Amino acid sequence: MPRSVNAVASRARRKKTLKLSKGYFGSRGNVWTVAKNTVEKGLQYAYRDRKTKKRNFRALWIVRINAAAREHGMSYSQFMGKLNQSDVNLNRKVLADLAMNNPTAFEAVIASVK
Repeated sequence: MPRSVNAVASRARRKKTLKLSKGYFGSRGNVWTVAKNTVEKGLQYAYRDRKTKKRNFRALWIVRINAAAREHGMSYSQFMGKLNQSDVNLNRKVLADLAMNNPTAFEAVIASVK
């Protein structure tokens, strides 16, 4: 009995990978064996960096809040401590947005905390 291979499925699988590798430099974009490795590595990076993105944004928000709080004579840790004591439920994302785009509102938050 002759060997049966599902050529349709394997061709579709390769086409899917080559479609993902579109735009890569040189043979990474059109040679199956090279493209397969590059796409797999790219997907690993994408998975990892979806987690890292959250970390980076939190760090950015903290830097912005710290800068704005120091303009009013308070460090970030003092500000967040007093914010938690006074039961103001604003997260870092909102606080950083206020600090950047609406300084008067941020100043009101600082005044309510002091």
